[in-house]
Amino acid sequence: MLKNDTLDQWDRDSFFHPSTHLAQHARGETPTRVISGASGAHIVDRDGNRLLDGFAGLYCVNVGYGRTEIADAIAAQARELAYYHSYVGHGTEASITLAQMIMDRAPEHMSRVYFGLSGSDANETNIKLIWYYNNILGRPEKKKIISRWRGYHGSGLMTGSLTGLELFHKKFDLPLTQVIHTDAPYYLHRDDPEQSEEAFSAQCAASLEALIAREGADTIAAFVGEPVLGTGGIVPPPAGYWAAIQEVLRKHDILLVADEVVTGFGRLGSMFGSDHYGLTPDLITIAKGLTSAYAPLSGSIVSKRMWEVLAQGTDENGPIGHGWTYSAHPVCAAAGVANLRLIDELDMVARAGSVGSYLNAAMRDATAGLNGVAEVRGEGLLCAVELMQDPQARQPYDPAQKIGPRIAAEMLGHGVIARAMPQGDIIGFAPPFCITEAEVDQVVDATVRAIRAVTA
Repeated sequence: MLKNDTLDQWDRDSFFHPSTHLAQHARGETPTRVISGASGAHIVDRDGNRLLDGFAGLYCVNVGYGRTEIADAIAAQARELAYYHSYVGHGTEASITLAQMIMDRAPEHMSRVYFGLSGSDANETNIKLIWYYNNILGRPEKKKIISRWRGYHGSGLMTGSLTGLELFHKKFDLPLTQVIHTDAPYYLHRDDPEQSEEAFSAQCAASLEALIAREGADTIAAFVGEPVLGTGGIVPPPAGYWAAIQEVLRKHDILLVADEVVTGFGRLGSMFGSDHYGLTPDLITIAKGLTSAYAPLSGSIVSKRMWEVLAQGTDENGPIGHGWTYSAHPVCAAAGVANLRLIDELDMVARAGSVGSYLNAAMRDATAGLNGVAEVRGEGLLCAVELMQDPQARQPYDPAQKIGPRIAAEMLGHGVIARAMPQGDIIGFAPPFCITEAEVDQVVDATVRAIRAVTA
């Protein structure tokens, strides 16, 4: 296929890409890949290469590519009403309908949803609401936020601080002082190889309690965590983890924010990760699966106990001073309505659970005994393969070898997109819910071939 060489040059001259080695890309040392089409679980680039997307974009195209139901809803809304704001009680049929659909699916103790555009801005909203909440309750010192190492919560100032990954802190003067980090529930990396999952979970809870004691419970407002660690390595919690953590939070009157940007709307085979793991959060962050990325939309779901205090605050102080121009954008909301209806009609939450079980089992079986494979782990349609120089001794590869990125690059040659996760040699998978078992077999086969090629 004939390339548009001008587009290649424009890309290098004009486009500032996120999460990219800027200098290498500008010099032409890394490829420009222009995606031109997609259908089901596959994307197509302008050179005609068809690739099976084993990561659903960035864990987000849950219903799969090419869903005309969502595209038609977006077009119809844009023709009827492309935009109006949601300030001072304004709404649209799409935004009001979507809010009700979310509340119908959320845990029973939740009350309202505030709309944004990205998971990052939703978590920024959460922090502001938490601070407002404690000010209304007369607790101006209760403002620190506890996050976890290896957690991912966004790329803003506060949300980049909450994120517990070095890449998002380095040279950005992060984390900010209001954020403190506690242990990641990363069972594979435990200090004592003989320790049980339950004992490790108890250790994580004890470490959290010790941190609270050092800082002072009266200074700590909230704990933020993903039900399953996502970008930090796709790490499901060890047995008993969330029960132990929530007990500590309740004891010290610390709010819980469940960041469900990845897990919300079916990724784990449950509508929410909070349902899946028995969490009772005060705030739930949603984004990716809300529209399956057909349009940018996020949300902060607020619990009843928080909502009552926020409402009290406006009685005392007037309208709440928080808002985004594009909050509850009608075109994005229309995409959300169509997306959630499609998830229901095609029973996609259950499908994510069943095909996810198939993926994880097939990956474990196929990689058993392969050189360098330390662990295959996952939940629902999330799966990760972690590699180490000596899995028995849990000795990692030298990062300079770039084993993970090389395996992901090798998989592209077999027609499959996987993600090399940061801070370790971890290959991540989060395919669209519509992926078939035959396509899962293709993902697994490409993984095995790539691991053999790179670790030989």
